[in-house]
Formats: sequence, C-alpha cells, structure tokens
Amino acid sequence: MPNDKIMNMPQELLILGAAVKTGMIDALRTNTTCTALAEELNLNLRAVWVVVEALAALGYVAKERETVSLSAEARRMIYDEESPDFLGFSFMHRYNLIRSWVRLPEVLVSGQPAARDEDPENTRYFMEGMRRGAKNSAPEIADFLLAKAAGGTRVLDIGGGPLIYGTAFAAKGAKVTVLDLPPVVELMGERAKKAGITMIPGDFNLGLPAGPFDLAYLGNICHIFGETENAKLFRKVGQVLTGGGEIAIVDTVRGTNPFAAVFGVNMLVNTVNGGTWTLEQYKAWLHTAGFTDVTLNEVADRQIIRAVKP
Repeated sequence: MPNDKIMNMPQELLILGAAVKTGMIDALRTNTTCTALAEELNLNLRAVWVVVEALAALGYVAKERETVSLSAEARRMIYDEESPDFLGFSFMHRYNLIRSWVRLPEVLVSGQPAARDEDPENTRYFMEGMRRGAKNSAPEIADFLLAKAAGGTRVLDIGGGPLIYGTAFAAKGAKVTVLDLPPVVELMGERAKKAGITMIPGDFNLGLPAGPFDLAYLGNICHIFGETENAKLFRKVGQVLTGGGEIAIVDTVRGTNPFAAVFGVNMLVNTVNGGTWTLEQYKAWLHTAGFTDVTLNEVADRQIIRAVKP
C-alpha cells in the first residue's frame, strides 16, 4: 500500500557509493587529509570536504584534526572478510541499480534499458551483491535439491559465477560445473579451484557443456531474458541432462507475489527484453522442451520451479 516512506532517499548509500566510485574509500585506508585526497584523485576540495564530513558523521571516517582515514567499523565492513560485519562491496550493486532506476522516465519513452556504466569493477560489485543475497539460502536449497541424490551428482550451475550455490552443492558431495561469462570466470576462477568446482567460460545462449548432467541449476537467470531465449535455453538444458535428470529454476514468479511485478521494472531498466514470468509461461517452455512433472516450491524464502527430463 502507498505510504510516505517512499519519500525517504537512500542518502547514506548514495554518499558511500560516490566515495567508492571516485576512489575515496580506497584512498582512506591510509591516513590522509582532504587536501591530499582532492589532489590525489583530481577532485574538488570543497566537495571532498563536505563528503568526508558526512562520512565521518555516519561513522565511516575517523578524524583527528586534519587527518582522516576509514574508521575501524568501516574497515571491518568493507575489507575484513573474517569479520561478522563484512559486506565487502556488495552494497555497490544496489548503488548501481539506483543509478539505472532514475533513468526510468527515459526508458518509458524509448523502451530500451538505461545506458550501462562500463566500469569493469561493476562485475565484482555484482558478484559480491549476488553472493551476499544467496549466502543464507544456498545451503537449504542444496539440501532440498540433492535430498534424494546419491553422492557424486553431476550438477551444471548455469550463470553461477558468484559460486555460492555451486559451493553449497559441492559441500553436499556433488560434482559441480559452473558456466559463466569469461570476465566472471577470470574473477572467480581461483575461488572455484579452492572449492573443487570446475568453471567453464562461455555464453549459455550459444551453448552448454556437453555433460551429461543429473541436475541443471538456473539461479536468477530467466528474468534476464525474454520468452524466446528462455524457451531455447530450456531446450538446450534438456539436451545435456541424463534421463531422469532435473532442471531447477530459482526466480521470482509473476502473479505469486507483489514483488514480482516490481522486480519486472528492474529488468525493464536493466535488460533489453528481460522480465518476470508466470508459472504458466514456465510450464509452456518446459513442456515444449520435453520436461514433465513441473512443480513450484518455496524453499528458504525462494521460489524454485522443478521439472524432470523423462
């Protein structure tokens, strides 16, 4: 229902995100001054001072006379992976989403997604955002999908570059292959090796590893693409699964909750033809691809569509 809270602007996130994008947060890992920051990063001194003062008031910066640096709390939150307060740069994914959403009026005119920020660091921000979002649900979902499987289940995790789900499957004894784009594989390759996961660079719209696999996992993939692409992807998945193998699709199903329609706007501003899709659409694509026994499940606050290859 409408309420006045929609008027609240995420000022803290916007300040912190701008400080990350301009290099201020990294520079503040060592003691410095506002003047030195402005000179080092080629920024306006007045603007730097105003933002540093705000970061200090919010607890991200410690000040001692003219000397400024990241506070101990901010260091733990952003850089200390062993800290229970660790977020890394996961918050930057939401910052980037806000930058896309404010272009919605233009998108309504053109029908085209908002212009992308081509900063290569955005891949890392996206990975960290996805990892944080999936951290709590992944073990429970792995338990659910592998509950009746024997050890050594061959899992293909399509677009699973953040490795949260792949790691959860591997922890259950599965042999996991992750297919994702080359920049993602380059970024996450070492982490995959440590987890015993095979990563393959590629575009799943062009093809999938030959397999065969017992389970194909599609986590938050289908909302990126339109109906034609999803139908083709399901057919490709069917070709690399064993008889009796399963496809598992985690996504937000339109028509089952209000959030699905709102999330559709996110895909409008960020993709060419992505969106959220109804269960009936998923069933049609799956049946056309030869799958049977389609079910919708709720696990760890996530929606999972399962289907079987006869």
